[in-house]
Amino acid sequence: MHGTYNDFVVVDERRPSIDDLARFARDACDRRGGIGADGLLAIVRSEIAHACMRIINADGSEAEMCGNGMRCVARYLSERGEGDHLRIETLSGVVETQILSKGREYAVRLEIGRPLLQRRELPLARAAFVSLGNPHVVIFEQRLDAIDLVATAESLQGSPAFPDGTNVHVAARIGPRALSVRHWERGVGLTFSCGTGAVACAAAAISRGDAASPVDIFVPGGQLLVEWDGTGPAYLTGPAVHVFDTMFDLGGDRAG
Repeated sequence: MHGTYNDFVVVDERRPSIDDLARFARDACDRRGGIGADGLLAIVRSEIAHACMRIINADGSEAEMCGNGMRCVARYLSERGEGDHLRIETLSGVVETQILSKGREYAVRLEIGRPLLQRRELPLARAAFVSLGNPHVVIFEQRLDAIDLVATAESLQGSPAFPDGTNVHVAARIGPRALSVRHWERGVGLTFSCGTGAVACAAAAISRGDAASPVDIFVPGGQLLVEWDGTGPAYLTGPAVHVFDTMFDLGGDRAG
């Protein structure tokens, strides 16, 4: 499945079949030797919501939250008759999901939580730090190619300000309610889209007075919509696409 071409292997683990999710993610997400994806979404049982989504990056590390992945999981559950208004648990909390329309592309709206803009010592001009349960550095430039995003993002990983790493985004204002954005994600690298990153960019722009809600976010993989009133929870709307189903050999140890 994918959300604006941020692509995922989705497995329903409410009846567990995989012993080592990290190893399975590394094998399955390998674009040359596996299925190929930015990450693994494992749907597991929850005591407090309809289901729980675990996000395992392509390198086997685990992320707290994933907006594009959440839309895919909401579609997966909806297609199996489990409802169009679902609460899904993540490491960063419970997310409310709503299916807005169905078709080849589902439109899914998420209540993503309250963006927290925090002061951090950042070695970059025009940069902001935003937490959505996972960390984001947003760098504002006139043009997206004004910086080397890969080199900049890699230089921030493991720094004193980000001992556990951080997602990094470069954003350019293209209108009073529109941003163009590129993303670099922990455990993956450059991606076509990052849902929570889109929200972080919109929230940072709104807080700076550079944009007004709702904000259209144009990413390499398409377009997302972010709504935020500046104080409460933010909302993310975008597509969720089911690409194909397949079988994948787990091997003798059921790990990948």
